[in-house]
Amino acid sequence: MRATNLYAPTLRNTPAEAEIASHRLLYRAGLIRKSAGGMYTYLPLAWRTLRKIEQIIREEMDAAGGQEIMMPILQPAELWEESGRWGAYGAEMMRIQDRHERAFCLGPTHEEMITALVRDELRSYKQLPVMLYQIQDKFRDERRPRFGVMRSREFIMQDLYSFDKDVEGMHESYRKMYEAYTNVFTRCGLNFRAVEADCGAIGGGRSEEFTVLAPEGESRIACCDACSYAASDEKAQLRPLDAPDEAELPLEKVSTPHTSTIALLAEFLKIPVEKTIKAVAYQTEEDVLVLAFLRGDHEVNEVKLANAVPGARELRMADEAAIRAAGGCPGFMSPIGIKEGTHIVVDETAMRMKNAVSGANEQDYHYTNVNPVRDFAHVTVADIRLVAEGDLCPACGEGHLHISRGIEAGQIFALGTKYSEAMQANFLDVDGKLKPLQMGCYGIGVGRTMAAAIEQNHDEHGIIWPRAIAPYEVVVVAVNAKVEEQLAYAEEIYEELRAAGIDVLLDDRRERAGVKFNDCDLIGYPVRIAIGPKTIENGSIEVKLRRTGELVNFARDTYLKGVRDMLAAL
Repeated sequence: MRATNLYAPTLRNTPAEAEIASHRLLYRAGLIRKSAGGMYTYLPLAWRTLRKIEQIIREEMDAAGGQEIMMPILQPAELWEESGRWGAYGAEMMRIQDRHERAFCLGPTHEEMITALVRDELRSYKQLPVMLYQIQDKFRDERRPRFGVMRSREFIMQDLYSFDKDVEGMHESYRKMYEAYTNVFTRCGLNFRAVEADCGAIGGGRSEEFTVLAPEGESRIACCDACSYAASDEKAQLRPLDAPDEAELPLEKVSTPHTSTIALLAEFLKIPVEKTIKAVAYQTEEDVLVLAFLRGDHEVNEVKLANAVPGARELRMADEAAIRAAGGCPGFMSPIGIKEGTHIVVDETAMRMKNAVSGANEQDYHYTNVNPVRDFAHVTVADIRLVAEGDLCPACGEGHLHISRGIEAGQIFALGTKYSEAMQANFLDVDGKLKPLQMGCYGIGVGRTMAAAIEQNHDEHGIIWPRAIAPYEVVVVAVNAKVEEQLAYAEEIYEELRAAGIDVLLDDRRERAGVKFNDCDLIGYPVRIAIGPKTIENGSIEVKLRRTGELVNFARDTYLKGVRDMLAAL
């Protein structure tokens, strides 16, 4: 490919809406253009990178026993009603009707579709195991699309589904996919971590996220400094903390004017924040009031909280009217005095507190000497707090958890029989008995992987692509393409590299050298070869390694080996 024919409109200025590096650089380097909110066109350079990521995925899926198929994006509502998810999936599902007013959705995922596909075909244990996958567009109506292709309404996803005859087989398929995903992200040149994760709307009993480590990532992961434990902040299960042993004192109601926050309350009573109990109020989709209570210095983990409330799928902050209707007083709440029927969840650590302070459900009043085990009735006790830096490791009990940020690029699930039972996808076992298929599902965000690579590999000048997924491995720059001898020499080198099987671009534009060099750094080609006056004079070929900025001059007869060695080291 010649740059004079390449559609890669680079920009010098950063789009105002771009908040993170990958969004800025994908736009500036001429890889994407916005079509609508959360929707992007991939330009040629981006598409080359995406196809390389897809090829790595295909090779690893095939090696693990996967078989590629392609299912419809448009899915009938009937299948989702069978699984019970048509109403449960939420507002992210894009729903449409055809001319006959039949309901469909644009697939956000394909568990229902794949289960319907195999339930009439996989009838015997002799046909198992089977793993089927596809790479196609998915659609989710994100409430707030942001960060470019990182969180968009339309995105490319690889999704694989495994079918086994028993739990042991399902776990073996899960293990194979864990290894295959590890290979995919390793081959893409990414620094990542597989962490325990919440199963979310997909369901199942076990899940792990493959998180690409990056300071600007949306995900928070907790890793132990003494063992291998790692989990997303949504999943990290925390050990309850014991309060100092104290004799229980009688409950007392005290005046606490103008103390509607924990900080003001602690200052007013001259007590540590750790002696207070705070309340956070939510409502479910069905407007059920949920009151969460935690130690004053802890934060609510909304995923854990939703999991602790039967039937809750999404939580939103409660309105004041709902709180007051339940007998609560915003800023001064506790479980004491709340009307029955309200779902009250108390964190395990808060439940162990002694002689604490909590609201009295009356303006400007709190209770002191609160002992939750004694004073809180009709409550659910659960781990609902968000992991924090330095928390004790729940696995080894010796190390402490440290928080890193990252980007979830893939996730795997052991589904069990969640979908096969609901949709009657059964097979005959060795004894002739009818049993539901054991399933797993596994997904990689292809565009998100590309963006995550940029978040992890960039500098002030632009992208620094890992070699395996760079749109081109090498760019040959004719420093002054108006000089015929330079351009002819650059074309000769370009053809030699192509013949050697190297993925190469020739920058033959009649632009200033500085413009072309800046574009090389912005786009992030791993290796740059410059053909300029010195090349013509003495055959010296300048080669630059993008990642380190190292410049090496090779002779005409040694440059090819030098370039190969540089690429091999990447």
